[in-house]
Amino acid sequence: MPQARPGRVRCAKCHTDLPWLVDADDDSFDTVVGEATLPVLVDVWAPWCGPCRQISPVVDQLSRDLAGRLKVAKVNADTSPRISQRHAVSSIPTLLVYRDGKEVDRMVGAVPAPQLRAWVERSLNT
Repeated sequence: MPQARPGRVRCAKCHTDLPWLVDADDDSFDTVVGEATLPVLVDVWAPWCGPCRQISPVVDQLSRDLAGRLKVAKVNADTSPRISQRHAVSSIPTLLVYRDGKEVDRMVGAVPAPQLRAWVERSLNT
């Protein structure tokens, strides 16, 4: 999957929207998120974080369920400290929704899957 490009990612054969789930880091964040033409859900996480591991499958599922409407970027807080500092992330998981290169919503901490899904969908519709 390309980290960045305009529009959505689609299957070359059947033209179905594909899930767009990518990693971003200190060097690629501005390209991956800032240049996106779709809303972007940014998941700031760390491998040692239990709540991060708890919501990770939900975030991955959202990328599949909302293919064509949402791009998901995962940022490892341990290996990308400048992103955490720039966004004043003091607790993880922190989820950020970006639209047109600007943060439009934020959620800190793990929440149940239905609540997370509702929050993302609400953020997409604003």
